[in-house]
Amino acid sequence: MDTFAHHFQHILDALHRFELTPWKMVGYAGTLMFTSRWFVQLYYTRKHKRVVMPLAFWWLSVMGSTLLLAYFILGKNDSVGILSNFFPVFVSVYNLVVHLRHQKNSLTGDATG
Repeated sequence: MDTFAHHFQHILDALHRFELTPWKMVGYAGTLMFTSRWFVQLYYTRKHKRVVMPLAFWWLSVMGSTLLLAYFILGKNDSVGILSNFFPVFVSVYNLVVHLRHQKNSLTGDATG
């Protein structure tokens, strides 16, 4: 069997064995949220004709990272996935807090932050 046919058969076998579990649904939801944040950011950047990081970007980052972290810790126990999603959760939460604090200060006129 040639290499292409072998790889194609391997892919077909993997698809045949695919099983959608509740934890995979959590992982897919996290992936969808984490990826969709870039489409939100692109939309707002095009709309405002400058780089914009809207509040929705940070919410999608926090929720997506949290779901992915839960999937990799509880559903899969995968150290690579845990490490690759551990730091983004904290960065996203920090940026969300800074964003909300800035919005609040802009509304109240408080420049001290």
